[in-house]
Amino acid sequence: MEAEGLGWLLVPLHQLVSWVAAGAMVFGGVVPYIPQYRDIRRTQNADGFSTHVCLVLLVANILRILFWFGRHFESPLLWQSIVMILTMLLMLKLCTEVRVANELNVKRRSFTATDSKDEELKVPPRRPYLDFDPHHFWHWSNFADYVQCVLAFTGVAGYVTYLSIDSALFVETLGFLAVLTEAMLGVPQLYRNYRHRSTEGMRIWMLVQCLAAASSCCCALPKLLKMVLMWTSGDTFKTAYFLLNGAPLQFSVCGLLQVMVDLAILGQAYAFARHPQKPAPHAVHPVSAKAL
Repeated sequence: MEAEGLGWLLVPLHQLVSWVAAGAMVFGGVVPYIPQYRDIRRTQNADGFSTHVCLVLLVANILRILFWFGRHFESPLLWQSIVMILTMLLMLKLCTEVRVANELNVKRRSFTATDSKDEELKVPPRRPYLDFDPHHFWHWSNFADYVQCVLAFTGVAGYVTYLSIDSALFVETLGFLAVLTEAMLGVPQLYRNYRHRSTEGMRIWMLVQCLAAASSCCCALPKLLKMVLMWTSGDTFKTAYFLLNGAPLQFSVCGLLQVMVDLAILGQAYAFARHPQKPAPHAVHPVSAKAL
């Protein structure tokens, strides 16, 4: 009798929790990019963000949407992909505009420094994606080129999916590729940390400032670990959501893989910050944000 009396409270409470969890899944992945977007816009400097992260997440989420046509999964996961694609396009647009403007400003400063009337200011050459130059791939001068490339990839992948939609093997493989692409986002950083025996310059989780402090002072270690734990907890929540809501097996397996990568980098951050190595002469990779 008492249980029946509590039913009126438990049912809406369960519904509220479901809505909150669904909202976190849809919008949680783009939250790390909001401060990054604002920082790039404020400083007019996009050197700290790798547009290749946008490439990986665009490919992963386009494939995930195509997977939905072959095997319907929960709507929040579909909307998550749509929101992430729009976010990555906004990041690409901003980064492209800032980079081209900075290149033009460098040319202008160089022209002014020469103090020569015979020289003309040359605008940086336009690099469209149709020139098929591998050295300039995903480093084009116009946002429209990125959009055309994304549309071309979507069209080809969509056509192949349409022809093979009745093949269960193709659909399941497509879903696996979609979530595996996103899950592997942290592996290059994991390998780079291992190769250099250091997390100095680690960019995937935007830890540059606190890592610089952690290499010289152990008091910064809790802050460093706290930031990495934030990303680990986010991926853990995502994986738990997959398991509890009966998402396709690909989501759960790759979610667990992503958590394992997070834990591995968490261990690296702890070990290398406690026992810093001499800085190795290697190039610093651009900053990127990790998706939820």
